[in-house]
Amino acid sequence: MIVDVFNEIVSVISYVIPVMIALMIVALGGLFSERSGTINIALEGIMVMGGFIGAIVLHYLLNNTGLHIQISVFIAMIAGAVSGMLFSFFHAFASIRMKSNQIISATALNLFAASVGVFVARTVFGYRRINVDSSYRFDVAVLSEIPILGDLLFSSAFLSTYIGIIILIAVIIILYKTRFGLRLRSCGDNPHAADSLGVDVGRMRYAGVLISGLLAGLGGVFFVVAFQNRFESDVRGFGFLALALLISGQWRPQRIFVISILFALMRVVASRSDSIMGIQAIDIPTEIFRMLPYILTILVLAFTSKTSKAPEALGEPYDTGKR
Repeated sequence: MIVDVFNEIVSVISYVIPVMIALMIVALGGLFSERSGTINIALEGIMVMGGFIGAIVLHYLLNNTGLHIQISVFIAMIAGAVSGMLFSFFHAFASIRMKSNQIISATALNLFAASVGVFVARTVFGYRRINVDSSYRFDVAVLSEIPILGDLLFSSAFLSTYIGIIILIAVIIILYKTRFGLRLRSCGDNPHAADSLGVDVGRMRYAGVLISGLLAGLGGVFFVVAFQNRFESDVRGFGFLALALLISGQWRPQRIFVISILFALMRVVASRSDSIMGIQAIDIPTEIFRMLPYILTILVLAFTSKTSKAPEALGEPYDTGKR
């Protein structure tokens, strides 16, 4: 019985980790944009675009080349990240250069991404789904033999897990230990003070939004590879969950990491409620479990809204003549 429970826990965690990584990466992307002072609710659309391009590249590599599957996945990740960054440029241009409403600009990208994904997929493949079914999990030599820890982190793992951990560490270092991070945060908190010290606010905000797009596009590929195994022109609200995660985490990468685990656990319970030991025996409609991530989102935001401290200049177009 104990062995069965342990195996079930390991199985659940093996699903939680890739979902947590995808949510965290997209939330960290939003962190760069909003820390620079630009609201980015286009994370959903950027994820869709990154997942779309990544799925096309991966589909081609798996069916037309002899590349190792993990190399193919890595190339698809690069393609998705670059496409996400390029796609986010439109939001950056509209919000920073044209000083348009940032909510409307981001909403337009969300609507466009889903539509273009459906159109191109149907035009090229004949249907809206792009299948990239394959076995992307792998065991890390030697490390997978470590008791307990090996089963959790190094056995049947995804490449995205290790890339996500590296990115988390890099984000913490960049934001709090580098000159770039200090300037980026100053542009979100007090852009006029930053400008008076010689910081190019517009350039820093462009950098924030483009990095945001890069990470959100990468998160879209993570979603396709580690969660869905196909592209269907949507990411099941992961972009909006990541946005809620960003706000709940108080725009701090360490808190985002911790809360992403909770969000991912609820998402896995919602999607696998009919197969998890103990939960499947509970006489509750599966629709209730599927509502859990969104109920959790509402509750977390409700309890953290009073103490939430967003960057002071978030959402305000920078005007050099305004003090």
